[in-house]
Amino acid sequence: MAIALYPGSFDPVTLGHVDIAERAAPLFDELIVAIYDRPQKDLLFSTEERVELMKKALAHIPNIRVVPYSGLTVDFAQKMNVSVMVRGLRMSSDFEREFEMALMNKKLAPDVELVCLMTNQDYEFVSSTLLKEICMLGGSIEQFVPKHVAVALKKKFG
Repeated sequence: MAIALYPGSFDPVTLGHVDIAERAAPLFDELIVAIYDRPQKDLLFSTEERVELMKKALAHIPNIRVVPYSGLTVDFAQKMNVSVMVRGLRMSSDFEREFEMALMNKKLAPDVELVCLMTNQDYEFVSSTLLKEICMLGGSIEQFVPKHVAVALKKKFG
């Protein structure tokens, strides 16, 4: 078996993210969930908060390690001696973006393979961006995120 990397901004972690991690973890000796510290988008939670939210969400899975990272994902993968990157796909637009990134990553790091897992149908429409908007407008998000994440989101939006 191998070590795999599941990278993302996870702002915040959703049950869809948890689903992908739970399904990927048994496939590898270790799954490193890597929280990107400077994505090109507005973040609600700090890197430290996102790491802690993810650690709590995945605490029940023994072979998962949650760490922050910066820079190119493939560089971080090579630094961590990772041979596989895991990504979750919700819909066709995810596929197009992941396909484009996979081709570039293969040029930059030919030794790192990509494994894509299709999301559980219960979560195919769930996105962190939508959840933040729903929460900000007072809607219910409890069915889409771990309980501690719902509490953290509500706290952020008052």
